[in-house]
Amino acid sequence: MAKPRTYVLVPIDTNTVTAGAREVKNAISAEIGKRGLSDEITVVETAAFGPTDAGVLVAVQPDNVVYANITVANVAEIVEEHFVKGRQCKKFILAGEKPVLPKAGETDSRKLQELGRIVLDNCGVIDPENIKEYIARDGYFALGKTVTELKPEEVIKVMKDSGLRGRGGAGFPTGLKWSFCAPVKSKEKYVICNADEGEPGTFKDRLIMEGDPHKVIEGMTICGYAIGGNKGFIYIRGEYKLSIQRLQKAISDAREYGFLGKKIFGSTFSFDIEIKIGAGAYVCGEETALIESMEGKRGLPRLKPPFPAQCGFRGKPTNVNNVETLANVPPIIRNGADWFKKFGTAGTPGTKVYTVLGHINRPGLIEVPTGVTLREVIYGYGGGMKSGKFHFAQLGGTAGDILGEEMLDVPLDYDAMQKNGHVLGSGAILIVNDSVDIKDFLYSCMKFFVHESCGNCNPCRNGLKIIKDITQRLKEKKGYEDDIDGMEEISMILKSSAFCPLGQSPAEPIMSALRYFKEEIKQGIDSKAVKPTIRHTQRDLITLAPV
Repeated sequence: MAKPRTYVLVPIDTNTVTAGAREVKNAISAEIGKRGLSDEITVVETAAFGPTDAGVLVAVQPDNVVYANITVANVAEIVEEHFVKGRQCKKFILAGEKPVLPKAGETDSRKLQELGRIVLDNCGVIDPENIKEYIARDGYFALGKTVTELKPEEVIKVMKDSGLRGRGGAGFPTGLKWSFCAPVKSKEKYVICNADEGEPGTFKDRLIMEGDPHKVIEGMTICGYAIGGNKGFIYIRGEYKLSIQRLQKAISDAREYGFLGKKIFGSTFSFDIEIKIGAGAYVCGEETALIESMEGKRGLPRLKPPFPAQCGFRGKPTNVNNVETLANVPPIIRNGADWFKKFGTAGTPGTKVYTVLGHINRPGLIEVPTGVTLREVIYGYGGGMKSGKFHFAQLGGTAGDILGEEMLDVPLDYDAMQKNGHVLGSGAILIVNDSVDIKDFLYSCMKFFVHESCGNCNPCRNGLKIIKDITQRLKEKKGYEDDIDGMEEISMILKSSAFCPLGQSPAEPIMSALRYFKEEIKQGIDSKAVKPTIRHTQRDLITLAPV
């Protein structure tokens, strides 16, 4: 059979399925078959391209054309015009030539885009459910190189030399984390992929798993070899149905091809992977609460030390990494640490995957070298503000910092953000225009934290409720004169004394909002409001037992 002259790629992910992507794909296949073009044109199911607000997308290669918002009713016209008459249907083409960036940005993001992708290089290119297509893109080459050419300590050295930092939010050096677990003596060691992804606005890991599940599996297996592990687990939130389906198929196919199981690549190394489905608790994004959940217990954080590297799942040495972190591993092993350090900044090499949302023209998924600025994300990758003027951005989901205009030209990497008193976060960037009141926004954030608190410690259980009440008063312009001081004090108590990151992290949006928008928040104070007399101070309510 002759090689097809054209490929039609239809991204199938959680968003597009609800928009009718499977029906569109089937309609295209039927229409092409009806016209006798099946030998010339192949319809391929693939993963998300990036845009999340353009309905069903259809890409035609090698013509390099992407059609957007396609329905079954449009299919016949597209097939007739593009594949029969040979002319593009311009009215359906995805809009969006990227505008010229504002002069304030120091880095030209158009040049940065030319550097390509590391984590998402297969997404939207291969069929994620076809292991042969992954192999054709050098899939499992890194694993083969690892187990046949490298010693475990050499793998860890490559990861240390690469400078890869954890992409789950903390930014801890990945190779260093592996080195903590490797020397611990135990017959059983575990690798856990944290795919819980409960941060509002963050869905990058879901799209990585839906688009390139084998890369995550390969990264986990390499990690298992490096630390001396023999079993891996993917802890994934139950709502991620398509991710679970594709990961399960990828695991089964990897076993069939000998990339998982006994004596991988003819070596003495054996490793297998199992999926564990979570129940959707936000706190289980914290690694020790995740481990408790995996053991069948209530998802509550553990006291550290001991750390999971010494005593983790089932009391055994355990390494926990985020999905995006593990997806970086195969390319690094395949191409080398020096190659990886050509991307991004010296302190944060590589790329970063972000979900960009809010009042911008092109929301969706992007992968950019670390060090790009918020201005470049908004006006370059995001296509500019959709309406209104830029007001603020929240970086890293609801637990992330709220940034004002002063931060538009600061590089997005761990060191630069830390130098400015902020954190980079998990990979969500919410862009908000001037129609949104910062007080309303803070109240929504605090409602979320109160709902998700496990209630295990007083600072979180009581402190979050008090802050939520304060933000509600400010939102309604009924705030007391000392509410802002009280909110600052409680935030600092939470940051210093809450048991786990869930209780500590609400201080980030509160304190950063006060840093940039204190005058706007003060507008919620009613000078005539009379504060009721209480028996205990706010500090008492947080630091003492419930009263």
